[in-house]
Amino acid sequence: MTSVSTKIQRPQRWDQPFDSKISDEKVASLLRVAPFSEMDPAVFSPTISLAGILKNDCRLHDLKTGDIIVREGDYGSSAYLILAGEALVSLTSLPAAILGRQPNKPKGWARVVSQLWNNSRHAETRDYSQSRSAGVCHEVAARVDDSGTHIFLHDIPRIIRPDESAILKTGEVFGEVSALTRTPRSATVVANTPLQLLEIRWQGFRELLKRNAAMKQHIERLYRENSLRTHLRETELFQQLPPAALQEIADVAVFETLGNFQWNQDFKSTREKDISERILAEPLIVTQGEYVNGLVLIRSGFARFSRQHGEGHQTIAYFGKGQSVGMRELAHNWKTGEQRPWLLSLRAVGYVDVLRIPTAVVERLILPNLTAAQMPAALPTLDSLSQGTGRRQTERATTVEPGLIEFLVEQRFINGTQAMVIDLDRCTRCDDCVRACAATHDNNPRFNRTGEKHDHWLVANACMHCLDPVCMIGCPTGAIGRDRETGNVTINDQTCIGCSTCANSCPYSNIQMVQVNNSRGVPIVDRESGLPIIKATKCDLCVDQMGGPACQRACPHDALERIDLTTTIAMTRWSQQ
Repeated sequence: MTSVSTKIQRPQRWDQPFDSKISDEKVASLLRVAPFSEMDPAVFSPTISLAGILKNDCRLHDLKTGDIIVREGDYGSSAYLILAGEALVSLTSLPAAILGRQPNKPKGWARVVSQLWNNSRHAETRDYSQSRSAGVCHEVAARVDDSGTHIFLHDIPRIIRPDESAILKTGEVFGEVSALTRTPRSATVVANTPLQLLEIRWQGFRELLKRNAAMKQHIERLYRENSLRTHLRETELFQQLPPAALQEIADVAVFETLGNFQWNQDFKSTREKDISERILAEPLIVTQGEYVNGLVLIRSGFARFSRQHGEGHQTIAYFGKGQSVGMRELAHNWKTGEQRPWLLSLRAVGYVDVLRIPTAVVERLILPNLTAAQMPAALPTLDSLSQGTGRRQTERATTVEPGLIEFLVEQRFINGTQAMVIDLDRCTRCDDCVRACAATHDNNPRFNRTGEKHDHWLVANACMHCLDPVCMIGCPTGAIGRDRETGNVTINDQTCIGCSTCANSCPYSNIQMVQVNNSRGVPIVDRESGLPIIKATKCDLCVDQMGGPACQRACPHDALERIDLTTTIAMTRWSQQ
């Protein structure tokens, strides 16, 4: 029998609108509201129009006084525009219980030991016979209405004092920095009056910024006013500067975004290309041999430090959030009067947000205020460079073997804060790590002792709890999220709907979709469709276990360790043991 293929329309970005309740009439009314009324529809593309963004990338909320809009520490993917009413920003951190969170409590010794004989004999068993409470305190409660479930505060003035808060009014935008950089929310925002709110998911918000200079300038102004001075003050180079100097630096800093924010979408295909081809395709932040036009601060993302080597480029180091590039060249030129160019190139790996502080400002405000300990080492002499003795043109960020550095960058493992690294020279393949993982997760291992290799190093297929957790993008229920205190990425099994969005987004194939069963091993099925219930699973770093990850504790040869690869310090220590 000849099989007949099924033909379907290729899925498109707007097949599933952010809010199916937004009608054409509502879009028309939004187009009459600032800032949309000030935008020229003609500058938008026909396929991603202004009206299309409002209809498909936005969601309307009608909130009541006390409803929590965003919570400090959460990882959000939306910006918000206040259409009517007021919102209150808490300038102080609120207790976890106030925010509707329940602290993770490790199991006691009795429960840990009982796992050895109480674990299920069947794979992926679940007990949904009883609902689990939210565990929130009496000062908060849940409110359910047509727009969903909201956590709200009973008594805002008592919980958030007026002198510890700020008011956001109609027309103001908030949450945009976290949405665009995948960083935690810096404050909790609560409805201070009945509030009409437009939520704009980051895909649409970036289009608005790209097509409308006025909105981009507005967002940059808000960032300069609300966040940039704090960011600068937390940078070691600027800690000794007076407030007036910090303000001047904030006023002249230039914002730049390079690369693809959705780098995970083409990561698996691009890493199959030749290394030289991949490096040349990465957007340049600074170019070796060109004039040093400022100090570069990395705000989010990762960048590759490389130098010309024959016909191609050699990776020297990688840099991430909070690090800076250019101070060594700037200090040398300022002290000697020379005009030495960039010694190396800096390229965006995936995507990166940077701040560039002009050279003249660095020389006038920053360099004169550096202590002797902060002053960078001198550059090699031109004679040593011409003779080939000045090969180390910049201070290495690491002593890790160059090939290993290249491997970590190319596989994008530099994103992992808790990567499982195995020394294959020490590993005896006893599988004690796998058995320990299974014992702590009801006989269901949460990782595979397979993965990418370099020399005798293996980075196993286990959740790395990434600095840039792209798996969170698009989760419709927020079931996958980051713990506020530990930073661990966890999945709420109760609210996971099995859509596979997180598993498809993970660049490392570290999230698995599994069919869940009852205690007898019989599949749990949907009441209406009869289809099996699917859930996302992954390593949770043994969040409820005493002593941390069981895999690492169980290794009898110290061959396995969870390592923060976002910096090279831990890898240097590990590789030199």
